[in-house]
Amino acid sequence: MALLNFRKKVETPAEVIPAVEAFLQDFSIEVMPRTAEKVEDFPDLLPKGTRVYIAHIEGTPIEEMVATAARLNADGYKVMPHFPARIIKDRATLADWIARYQGQADVKQALLLAGGVAAPYGEFSDSMQLMETGLFDAAGFERLHVAGHPEGNRDIDVKGTANVDAALRWKNDFQTRTDAKMAIATQFAFEAKPIIAWADSLRDAGITIPVHIGIAGPAKLQTLIKFAIACGVGPSLKVLQKRAMDVTKLLLPYEPNEIIEQLAAHKAENPDFNISHVHFFPLGGIKTNATWTHAHGGASAVPASAT
Repeated sequence: MALLNFRKKVETPAEVIPAVEAFLQDFSIEVMPRTAEKVEDFPDLLPKGTRVYIAHIEGTPIEEMVATAARLNADGYKVMPHFPARIIKDRATLADWIARYQGQADVKQALLLAGGVAAPYGEFSDSMQLMETGLFDAAGFERLHVAGHPEGNRDIDVKGTANVDAALRWKNDFQTRTDAKMAIATQFAFEAKPIIAWADSLRDAGITIPVHIGIAGPAKLQTLIKFAIACGVGPSLKVLQKRAMDVTKLLLPYEPNEIIEQLAAHKAENPDFNISHVHFFPLGGIKTNATWTHAHGGASAVPASAT
């Protein structure tokens, strides 16, 4: 398959697994302004047209977020900044952010989420309140993605998943009653079987929003465990902890081969499986993640797809 929109040609290795290559089509990746600054040339790493999320961490000035979005847009990427509800003080601030992103970076997509801060800065505490303002629709946004948690979210549900499930039902209804194109972009996890069970449970509950599954990119094991604990990764964290106990594997970098291959095989056997895309968290670095993705067929993704 020919590679698309690369400044430098990257050969697809002969050992690429067809199901994995298909599963990696139109993958997305997440960056922060400070990590993006370290990348000299994004088109050397990622196919143009790739969806690039920009994480908005508390304390990051909106000017830095918009500047990163403008750079990525100029390089030919589909830019999707985070809008964390709890750090947006009021409707006027939200309208200002939307106007800046559109005016300076031609942004038409957003990931709406509650955000990791304990106490809201102002009137918003969850993504549903952002959606209810109508400001994204009025600004002509084409896509609104929301967060998903295959292993639950203890910030929302101390036990069980009742509140998270109710929120997803509300968002599914929002998709049904509006023209919004939506997807659920999830937190990363490390076991395929529970992810499959969670995705199937959404389908059984009548939630039709497609899932973009979060996958942690290659990284040092110690780095990955640190991020996993900080991000509240649930039971699948034991996969990393077990690996850390094996001296022969402790110093080897983690790569997501096993989980990707298992999810890809399930998708190949079940074409209507509601996990439609892969979303990478490049915890070991953007270049490292991009190199792994290329080597497994991601370099021949077709970012221009309408999904």
